[in-house]
Amino acid sequence: MCAGEAFEDLIFVGLERLPELGEEVKTDHFHATVGGGAVITAVKAARLGMHTHLVSALGDHAIRALKQEHVAITNLRKPDEPHAITAALSAGHDRAFVTYNGVNARLEQRLAKFFSQSPQARGRRLHVHFSFFPHDCSQWTRLVEILRARQITTSWDFGWNEPLSNDRGLFDLIDALDFLFINETEARLYTGTELLEDALPQWRQRKTIVIVKLGPDGAMWLAPDRDIHVPGRKVQAVDTTGAGDSFNAGFLVAWMQGKTPKQCLAAGNTVGAESTKRPGGL
Repeated sequence: MCAGEAFEDLIFVGLERLPELGEEVKTDHFHATVGGGAVITAVKAARLGMHTHLVSALGDHAIRALKQEHVAITNLRKPDEPHAITAALSAGHDRAFVTYNGVNARLEQRLAKFFSQSPQARGRRLHVHFSFFPHDCSQWTRLVEILRARQITTSWDFGWNEPLSNDRGLFDLIDALDFLFINETEARLYTGTELLEDALPQWRQRKTIVIVKLGPDGAMWLAPDRDIHVPGRKVQAVDTTGAGDSFNAGFLVAWMQGKTPKQCLAAGNTVGAESTKRPGGL
């Protein structure tokens, strides 16, 4: 089960460079799709054969697309509410975004209500992956602990959110999870360090297993008892949108299938790398 924001993504690909202020840059390559971390992870997990359920706030186009991907849906958007839209500018490994938030401004409390009342494991293994910026870490720590009491495992990908680094409850929430997914810049942001090598010792001390995504350099599994690094795959990237969320799907599916940590990291690297060969997170 994946929970988080959804967007109608308008992706401009193949830009020679990102525009300066007041400047127009043109491209012959454009792609419209559904996006958002939870959406991308859910779809990729479904394509890998996992029974997948998405909890989000979705427009009609997104619902149709996700049904074609065999993703079950709980839609928390009301009929008269506008869905969110993101315009993405992609110039190789450089990206810029503009987002209209729409219903996502009200989504977090609806998600909190949903997870305070449900789900139940109902006799089979259930994992919940969160992919959004939690504005109240203490509230979500309590909800994650409720899920753990129901025998439900959890993971989170916060993305880059500077205000989150000032939340005193952040590390309590992290320690309540089974997995935390971060990239190199987020690893430094949330520990207040300038260098990755200074951040890693702090992440090793966490109670959760921390997965650090390093892009072309692969990924690391950090835990108090071991460090594991699996190199990445070299591909010709067209658009890196959603690569990290695709990694999450590959990793989690492998983990739920009982694979070893190295196999989970390798699966994440493979799915993340493959996602960059075409425009859009899906």
